Amino acid sequence: MNNPRVAVIVEDDQDIRELISVILNQSGFEVHAASTGATGVEAVRVNNPAIVTLDLGLPDIDGFEVARQIRLFSDAYIIMLTGRADEMDTLLGLETGADDYLTKPFRPRELRARISAMMRRPRFAGESQPAVAAAAVDSASGPASGNSEVTPASQGMNSTSNGVTTSIPKAVNGLVLNSGDRTAEVDGTELELTRTEFDLLHALVDSGKQVRTKSDLVRRLRGEEYDVGSYISDADERTIEVHVANLRRKLGDNPREPRWIKTVRGVGYRLVH
Repeated sequence: MNNPRVAVIVEDDQDIRELISVILNQSGFEVHAASTGATGVEAVRVNNPAIVTLDLGLPDIDGFEVARQIRLFSDAYIIMLTGRADEMDTLLGLETGADDYLTKPFRPRELRARISAMMRRPRFAGESQPAVAAAAVDSASGPASGNSEVTPASQGMNSTSNGVTTSIPKAVNGLVLNSGDRTAEVDGTELELTRTEFDLLHALVDSGKQVRTKSDLVRRLRGEEYDVGSYISDADERTIEVHVANLRRKLGDNPREPRWIKTVRGVGYRLVH
């Protein structure tokens, strides 16, 4: 389990490292900092943080490789920070396991908002966000192969037996999604999904035939149940596109003849039925 009050900063620029440390400390986190990729990976391994901020331009190994190594043993939220504005860097960063991406110079308020949104997303179904960390951040800132039907929402809800809460898996076209232990399987083979990829897939499965716009999905990842008028940029929507592309790759889904995720041109995505 990740420690919800711990964060790791991997950044070689001392001034930026100190700025991020202040932001995270004010948000209620115990902060551990590293100035190289290798020491950053080890800091994540030792401290098991909930949040990792990761610079791309490190002196030993680049941030992409650091993210790959972290993803071998940790499901911490990774926010990549970089001075590069190239879109390919954004794509590669998300493909290597990052959950979000900010370009330097960034506003402290924006970083706080991204972290706050991540910390509102529970790791397991029925798990409430740890009160101390959430309050601190907010104040600072069995497979059913071949089944063509999604399990009805009422059947996918948590149930209670003898005081123990369980979650009934949802199945569609050989995909089985279990929100209780946050696992997904295709034809009996478990998928290796990041938290963000799982949350997006869960959102699409929950929505059934309903089309979800990219803005809807951005809000879902931010933990905003309704449209509260928050600003959503083109970059935010592009991030959704990349995460969906990664999902399709891991699912083995062909966007031209989709088995699960259908693109509704000019609108967003929906589940195939």
